[in-house]
Amino acid sequence: MKLSHLIGAAVAAPAAVCIGRALAARPTAAAHAKIELKNDDRAAAYGQKLAQMVRCETISSRDHMDLSKFDKFHSLLAELFPHVHASCEKHVFDGSLLFKWAGNGEADPIVLMSHQDVVEAGGIWQHEPFSGDIDEDGRVWGRGTVDTKASLFCIFTALEELIESGFVPAGDVYIASSCTEEISGPGAPATVEYLKSQGVKPSLVLDEGGMILESPMAGVKGLYAMVGVVEKGYADVKFTARSNGGHASAPPPKTPVTTLAKACQSIIKHPFKMHITKPAGEMFDTLARHSTFVYKLIFANLWCFKPVLNMICISSGGEMNALLRTTVAFTQMQGSSAPNVIPPEASLVSNIRLNPADNMDAMLAYLNKTVDDDSIEITVLGGMNPSRISTTDCEGWDLVSSAVASTWKGCIVSPYLMVQCSDSRHYGRISDRVYRFSAMDMTAEERAS
Repeated sequence: MKLSHLIGAAVAAPAAVCIGRALAARPTAAAHAKIELKNDDRAAAYGQKLAQMVRCETISSRDHMDLSKFDKFHSLLAELFPHVHASCEKHVFDGSLLFKWAGNGEADPIVLMSHQDVVEAGGIWQHEPFSGDIDEDGRVWGRGTVDTKASLFCIFTALEELIESGFVPAGDVYIASSCTEEISGPGAPATVEYLKSQGVKPSLVLDEGGMILESPMAGVKGLYAMVGVVEKGYADVKFTARSNGGHASAPPPKTPVTTLAKACQSIIKHPFKMHITKPAGEMFDTLARHSTFVYKLIFANLWCFKPVLNMICISSGGEMNALLRTTVAFTQMQGSSAPNVIPPEASLVSNIRLNPADNMDAMLAYLNKTVDDDSIEITVLGGMNPSRISTTDCEGWDLVSSAVASTWKGCIVSPYLMVQCSDSRHYGRISDRVYRFSAMDMTAEERAS
């Protein structure tokens, strides 16, 4: 055989394998799934109750927590859901709630989570943020409708109606609702500590996270339920450079600002290494079946096209890039107080989201190596490592999947890596079955809000 023929065969064989794998990634029912909403009397009654919950200004703050607002909210919950309060054991941890609905002992316990606090209502609003207005289409407006009083309402409503019907669960059911989620406060840790002291080992923990999305990734068609099985870590890192200062009329060749600018550019030009973690790999395997042929070719053959995917992520940034690597966003700068004075000290602050394959120590080592400047002090202001990765090969995952499939017909459930942080990360101490899914479908506009 001629050398040219041999080379041609060597190139053609892998190409044929790649194309074959792409063609084998056949679409599933997600491409034809539809969302059907009911705007009936029951939905209207639910909207009225949710609106009342939204009108409670349960704002959490690191500077001052007005627990009287949460006391008012708790009183409203007791009024709206009397059977839950009459039948369940209740605990309060400085405003954070934990209810226990006792089962018959035939199954392991589960925990349903949804925080009650909201962030401050800045910006421009079409409706007043705590008005709880209901428009002609039955939509409830206000701070917390999505994040996450709607989920909390759904959990309480489900238990209220089941208890009223006489239903008894096979295992204990816990409702956990922190009042400090938005400030990464002590509510969830205190709740987990209590559950641990009681020997509670949940077979399922369900908190906010992904939701029903249409076309969740470029080139992908259909409806998907994105269920987070891990959260990225979080760190705020400060870069500080110092000098003798001076007047801007006779500047030295290097100042704290130029030093930091060089460090910033170095980090941007040398991003953290890409990692296709197990959750990301499972997500790509699920979603790629509905993608265009080019994306299908890439995701069905990551062993071959990983460098191509890496280049796409680096150039495009955004959520795809965030799924695959530790990201660095420079968010704050501080220098001289006058335009004609060289500062004796300048600083940059970055917000870093850690890929599950990285940790705080590795992050700091990489930053020091990339900056490579002893005159810059790199300080971690605070943060946490990525959460524990939850298993998808268990009854807990199957319960979530079947519940979604029976509610949104044809919708496909996909694991994914959650780039935001939530209270559920604390529950990794007592369970490896922690899932992050908000049972709602949202448009891109609604998600952006």
